[in-house]
Amino acid sequence: MKEAIVLDTGPLVAWLCETDQWHDWSAEHFGRLEPPFLTCEPVLTETCFLYAREGGDPARIVGKVREGLLQVPLQIEKEAGALETLLERYADMPMSLADACVVRLSELRKDCRVFTLDRHFMTYRRFGRSVIPTLSPW
Repeated sequence: MKEAIVLDTGPLVAWLCETDQWHDWSAEHFGRLEPPFLTCEPVLTETCFLYAREGGDPARIVGKVREGLLQVPLQIEKEAGALETLLERYADMPMSLADACVVRLSELRKDCRVFTLDRHFMTYRRFGRSVIPTLSPW
């Protein structure tokens, strides 16, 4: 089974926004990685908001889901208990719902790396104690 890539907001926004400081880095990695990329609805929400704020069309992001480039396997209702535990554990950071969902996806897909620009993923742990494998510039 190939390694899954769990996608956080930062690289997706950077890839779509040519003016983003991380655009070249993100575009290079998107060019090397094999889709589909796993993500969650909160990441898509954040991405649509940030992309629109930069003048982009959020429908482009939803189109990536329709095309199958992005997949949304996590159901918040089904994972609510685990997400609540993560949000409570990292309340002092504070952890966003998007970050909690990405961490949870990494728990559900042990054969994955989280594609992120967020330094919090250096602190977050899956299953409470295991380092989360990441693809990040840090």
